[in-house]
Amino acid sequence: QMQLVESGGGLVQPGGSLRLSCAASGSLFTFYVMGWYRQAPGKQRELVAAITSGGSPNYADSVKGRFTISRDNAKNTVYLQMNSLKPEDTAVYYCNAQGGLSNYWGQGTQVTVSS
Repeated sequence: QMQLVESGGGLVQPGGSLRLSCAASGSLFTFYVMGWYRQAPGKQRELVAAITSGGSPNYADSVKGRFTISRDNAKNTVYLQMNSLKPEDTAVYYCNAQGGLSNYWGQGTQVTVSS
């Protein structure tokens, strides 16, 4: 069993930056693919970025060049650095861990981009 706790969301103006963190419990963090998803009101949850156990990232086209995902296996933590934020980035952001048949979600953190 793994528990994921997100932090770092908030209100930011367009063009601003935020850094999300996701702290994971458990001793098998290293073996999981970690991801960030988001869900805006009235829309389906979508993948924002993911990073493999070996550190290879991939991004949704909408965030390429603006967001950076990283992980610190020693701290059981995955990060999402979000720069040049746009109003359309407003959503609840969820941390996800996938490994084998396991799939875990955090409770989500709200990101609002507005002037």
